[in-house]
Amino acid sequence: MEERAAPQVGLIGRLAVHYGMVTREQLARCLRTQGAAVPPQRLGDILVAQGYLKQEQLDRLVRKQQQLQAKARTRPDGEEAPSAGEPEPVQPSLSREPPAGVSVPGMFWVLLRDAQRDGASDLHIQAGSKPFVRRQGLVRMVGAEPLEAGPVRELLDAILDPPQREALRREGQVDGGWNVGEGLRCRFNCFEAMRGPGVVLRLVPARVPTLETLGLPGILARFTGFSQGLVLVTGPAGCGKSSTVAALVQLVNEERKENILVLEDPIEFVYRPAGCNILQRQVPEHSASYATALRAALREDPDVIVIGEMRDLETVSLALSAAETGHLVLGTMHTRDAPGTVERVIGIFPPDQQGQVRSMLSESLRGVVSQRLLLRADGKGRVPALEILFNNHAIANLIRENRTFQIANLMQMGHTQGMCTMKDSCTRLALEGVVTRQEVALAQA
Repeated sequence: MEERAAPQVGLIGRLAVHYGMVTREQLARCLRTQGAAVPPQRLGDILVAQGYLKQEQLDRLVRKQQQLQAKARTRPDGEEAPSAGEPEPVQPSLSREPPAGVSVPGMFWVLLRDAQRDGASDLHIQAGSKPFVRRQGLVRMVGAEPLEAGPVRELLDAILDPPQREALRREGQVDGGWNVGEGLRCRFNCFEAMRGPGVVLRLVPARVPTLETLGLPGILARFTGFSQGLVLVTGPAGCGKSSTVAALVQLVNEERKENILVLEDPIEFVYRPAGCNILQRQVPEHSASYATALRAALREDPDVIVIGEMRDLETVSLALSAAETGHLVLGTMHTRDAPGTVERVIGIFPPDQQGQVRSMLSESLRGVVSQRLLLRADGKGRVPALEILFNNHAIANLIRENRTFQIANLMQMGHTQGMCTMKDSCTRLALEGVVTRQEVALAQA
């Protein structure tokens, strides 16, 4: 009797590998089982029966498959659908005129619309200066003439509410968020300067990004499976930390039925509850500080706590305590790599407390994602380079014994567990021709 050939890998199999749920070897084993099965069996059922997937993981993959298939059906004839994990646009373009209720001077609406269309991350507006945008990490001039103080002040009046205008007058600067409409939100810093008033606008899509749209590996979804512990996303300013955290929060929102508390300064992405209840609080409008909000958090019945930035001793201490007491804590820090992040968390405490903190961190840390954005070799935007640490017994021992300098060695040996150093990530991108070796050298300098 002729042996049946193993079936080709379907979308469920590709998604399972993409999200790091199974290895290629495990998938191949199940495909061989499927090819020999009489009567025929579905690949997903075999993956569950073999113990490679849990039923809830399979359910998630089926939902993702249905979403991708629905997108494919709505694409124009001849347009190729993106593969799993391929980034795709996350926001529509602004209209030619401001929508009803948005009293933005026309010249600034044009600047904002053009900045969004060109993929800029920031728009810089200041009286007495030409406007600039930041695109692909570089600042570029976009206006021919310096801006006058009057129109800039009119723009600030349109963005700010009365308390914010008073804070600007009193303190000379104010942070906040602005719902522009038409799928766009801006994080802003308004200020007074030598030439007059100004504002820096960070363009934030109203639609919460996914790991796929950000071009991030699906294995990061593993962090959303923890019921408690600390997950840190780190890197320099402007490297996409907030977007990565937002994608993880959205996964929790879609897959669990829990209470999520988000603390930010200011609020960037606005979440719509899916399976979870989501409470978003802005510092200092809704709470005087991160620490104050965290002290109150335990009385707000959270399962997941998201901290926009962990930058002081009290915030870090409260975050560690929350992670130890049964909460999943997601936070960001401005650190360069995973070992440096561990050292920073410990080093922020006084020397006489660091031994206890090492013990706490070794048990509560679930992982660290350090990221940078590198210019693509083809000039079409930027691509993330990642350092990924998943805590295990060996790494926990190094943290406890104050041997964090050896963590990088264990990360290099932990690639089968999904770990990766920044050097390895950059090298892979260069070998694949995604980025140039010069860009890698600049990123590692």
